[in-house]
Amino acid sequence: MTKTEILMAGPMMPSVIEALDRDFILHRLWEQADKDAYLNEVAPRIRGLAASAVAGRTDAAFIGRFPNLEIIASLGVGYDNVDAAEAGRRGIIVTNTPDVLNEEVADLTIGLLLATLRRIPQADRYLRAGEWLKAPFPLSTTLRERKVGIVGLGRIGKAIARRLEGFGVEIAYYGRNRQESVAYSYHASLPSLAEACDVLIVITPGGAETRHMIDAEVLKALGPNGVLINVSRGTVVDEKALIEALRSGTILAAGLDVFEDEPRVPQELIDMDNVVLLPHIGSASVHTRRAMGQLVVDNLVSWFADRGPLTPVPETPWSAVEQPATAG
Repeated sequence: MTKTEILMAGPMMPSVIEALDRDFILHRLWEQADKDAYLNEVAPRIRGLAASAVAGRTDAAFIGRFPNLEIIASLGVGYDNVDAAEAGRRGIIVTNTPDVLNEEVADLTIGLLLATLRRIPQADRYLRAGEWLKAPFPLSTTLRERKVGIVGLGRIGKAIARRLEGFGVEIAYYGRNRQESVAYSYHASLPSLAEACDVLIVITPGGAETRHMIDAEVLKALGPNGVLINVSRGTVVDEKALIEALRSGTILAAGLDVFEDEPRVPQELIDMDNVVLLPHIGSASVHTRRAMGQLVVDNLVSWFADRGPLTPVPETPWSAVEQPATAG
């Protein structure tokens, strides 16, 4: 029986490549010297894509090159790297990798929050530079007696909130709707949440709907003792407004794992001492990335075994009550 042909635009973990090689004919686009010519040759035979943000955006133009494409399996819970709406219009399934990274991202968020408040990276640099020999490191701010606002109380947001409960802080949240199943205070607007809190943790999906939702107004409402933590997508924060807020003292500090134009980070942020910067490592442990990669594999295997996708995104043209189209 001839194996189904799929394409991976950019490299994933070796375990993912090995699994896909075993079950499919895997085309490695990143290894090709002339990618355009290679796509012209293999695109008509490709029925599945293994996608990731590292490989670039899977946009309408790219999707349109594959006349027989059935499924795009994207690595990550966020899938703004894929034009899911366009895929849906074409009847193409899109999947992501939710849940398997919730705890890892929540752990990293707490670490980033503490590092930002207690200035842990700055203290490390201070010691390494020999400054401790001259004077003690300056006192830092604290998590004590702070109120934390969570922007986006989804699965990861709830995992963050559970961890924060152990620190004895007050928690509030903003989202499109109040969630009756949680006891945290709800705010119907972002400025209202920011004004009520002095820590704002952003863990909302990216995309056009959330672009620059953390703007100058929200940062002003957060106030001069305020701390912004962004572990969602860089586009959610107006980076220019954030830089100005940090520079002017409109807010106290920021901890950022994501940026608008990754991996390019504004030099203004790099030069600031009141920010902690991470290279988008929220889910970047070996354990969690293996689980995410395996879910990419499992979605492709399940689809081409006529069992349907395991984790389809909302825009995708499939539901559990429907029978998946027979591959052919």
